[in-house]
Amino acid sequence: MHPFLAAWRSGETKFTLHTSGSTGTPKPIDLTRAQMEASARLTGQTFGLQPGDKALVCLNTRYVAGVMMLVRGEVLALNLTIVEPSANPLGTFNPATTRFDFAAFVPLQLQTMLVDVDQSEKPVALPILNNMKAILVGGAATSPALEDALQVIQAPVYSTYGMTETVSHIAIRRLNGPERTDLFQVLPGVDVGTDERGCLHITAAASNFERIQTNDVVDLILPDSEAGQVRFRLLGRADSIINTGGVKVQPEAVERVIENTLVRFGLTPRLFIAGLPDERLGQRIALFLENTALTSGQWEAIQQAVRTGSGMYAVPKVWYNVPAFPETATGKIDRKGLLEEWVNR
Repeated sequence: MHPFLAAWRSGETKFTLHTSGSTGTPKPIDLTRAQMEASARLTGQTFGLQPGDKALVCLNTRYVAGVMMLVRGEVLALNLTIVEPSANPLGTFNPATTRFDFAAFVPLQLQTMLVDVDQSEKPVALPILNNMKAILVGGAATSPALEDALQVIQAPVYSTYGMTETVSHIAIRRLNGPERTDLFQVLPGVDVGTDERGCLHITAAASNFERIQTNDVVDLILPDSEAGQVRFRLLGRADSIINTGGVKVQPEAVERVIENTLVRFGLTPRLFIAGLPDERLGQRIALFLENTALTSGQWEAIQQAVRTGSGMYAVPKVWYNVPAFPETATGKIDRKGLLEEWVNR
């Protein structure tokens, strides 16, 4: 039996999980059984999960996303299939005979499954994906190319917003179909607001009704009536803002422009924008690409697109081709580690 399930079934009331460490040093977070149960029930209500539904657990169960799949199985009486995390978690299942109602993936997993095609050029896993009640994708941002590729899936696919402190997701964003949107919808029973920086704060049963202050800058959209649902557009992290020449630049917005530009050239590499020390500007904007070299024409197109979409101060001054990005334990790009290594070279 899985160690967490053994502890859960023995009646443990407190569990210690660790943050992913993608924006800092991983830290332990204590969560109560009641918090985790509240989160699981909210997920069940949101996606219409019923006792006996089949769920695939293919995320690292050392972290909250994987652990909460186990908790949902226990609280909602789901039939769980647990597999080791891999790039293609559906690769060993027969698509003609396999059915899952619910699953959560990281973007890399969905991307891998969608490029694994059969002789008719359709994803091998598509029959399994199409039959699900809901597919969740989280842990990292979804690229424009991946979101376009997701349109072949008939089942609803949702990007999730949450963190260890909120016990998994508290908002969802539809990624495919006619309801596709760039806005996250806050789930029922979750209260949100913003601080003086424009950063989101969250209060919910899953947070033990304590206010969780994030560093995520959002555009909060309040409903027209009390019956409406609060939504927000995620702009980026306050602690990732680059100050170049006295102008503050949100790197996530610049990354989106560059991703859309590279798609036109048939390129879909992982990438990120960062500020490197500069004596004159304070920080100069640099583009880091994974295992991808740019032609002079592609680089000029990127700079022009950023200049048009985000302003002249957001234009990257240099680009670097990194053979392979270092990753955190949850598969996110270890930006901090890479930058420390790059600056000290």
